Amino acid sequence: MITRRIVLAGAAALAFTASASAEDWKAKYPEITFAVIPAENGSGVLERYTPFVNYLSKELGIKVNLRVANDYAAVIEGQRAGNIHIGYYGPASFSRARLTGVKTDAFVIDVNADGSKGYYSVFYVLAKSPYQKIEDLKGKNLGLVDPNSTSGNNMPRFKMNQMGIDPDAYFSKVIFTGSHENAVLALAQGTVDVAANWWNAEDDSNLTRMLAKNMVKSSDGTPLKKEDFRVIVKSDLIINSPYAYLSDLPEDMKAAIKQAFLNAPEKDKEAFKKLSDGKNLPWQPITNADYDKTIELIKFVDNLRKKAS
Repeated sequence: MITRRIVLAGAAALAFTASASAEDWKAKYPEITFAVIPAENGSGVLERYTPFVNYLSKELGIKVNLRVANDYAAVIEGQRAGNIHIGYYGPASFSRARLTGVKTDAFVIDVNADGSKGYYSVFYVLAKSPYQKIEDLKGKNLGLVDPNSTSGNNMPRFKMNQMGIDPDAYFSKVIFTGSHENAVLALAQGTVDVAANWWNAEDDSNLTRMLAKNMVKSSDGTPLKKEDFRVIVKSDLIINSPYAYLSDLPEDMKAAIKQAFLNAPEKDKEAFKKLSDGKNLPWQPITNADYDKTIELIKFVDNLRKKAS
C-alpha cells in the first residue's frame, strides 16, 4: 500500500537527485562564455547584452562571461574549440557552424513584434542619389557586412544571382564592413553607393534602431533621417537568428539554460527588452532542423564562389 509518507519520501529523493545533478554540472562549469556576433559596434553589444548576462549568471548560479566577437567566424570557431558555451548567431553563421561539424544546438529563436520568426535582407541607397534599382549601380561600390552574415552577404548574393548579377564582376568594389551598423555608416558617409542590411518592418530595422540612437550622419556631420534612405531590393523571408549551446554540455545544464532564456521576459523584463529595444516578443523553442533551408542557401552561395574562382 502506497502511503503519504512513501510519496513524500519519493518526492524528496527526486528533489535531492535533481539538486545533486545541478551541483555536478555547476562544479564542472563554474564559468561559461556567452558570445554574440558583431551585429553592431562593440560598445553597443556590451550595453545591450550586459544586463541579460547578469540575469543569466544569477539564474544559472554560475558566472556567465560576455564575449563580443570580432567577426561572425569567431563565434563559429569558439564553439568548435569548446571555448564558447552559448552563442548568438545569424542564421547563416549557425548553419555554417553545423555544416562544418561544430557540435552546437539551436534552442531558442528571436520572435518579431507581430509574432513572425523571419526578417529580410534589403539593399539601401541614399534617397538623394539617382539610383532607383540595382541595374543603376553597375561599376559602383557595394557594401556587404561579413562573409557569414545572412542578410549582409549570403542572401544578397543569392538574390543578385537570381537577377543575373555577379557582384564581384558587376561592382567596382565589394567591401565587407564588419557589422550591420558599419554598412549603414559606410553608405551614409559615401564610402559605398549601396549597402545590404537586415530589415524586419518599416518601423523596425537596423537603420531605424541606429536612427533612434542618433548614430547616422553624413560625411559632413549632418544627422540623417529615415527619409534619407531608399530600399531598392528586398529579399525573400529569412528565418530569424538562433541562440545555440554546445551539444555536449550536460543535459540538465542545457535544460537550465533554455529555461532561463524562456523565463527572462518575466523574471527580468528590462534586460530582455533591452536586447531588441523592446521590439521582440519572448523567445520560442527552436531546433537545428529549422535551419536546414539556410544550410542549402549557404551551400548555394559556396557553389557560386567556386564557379566564380
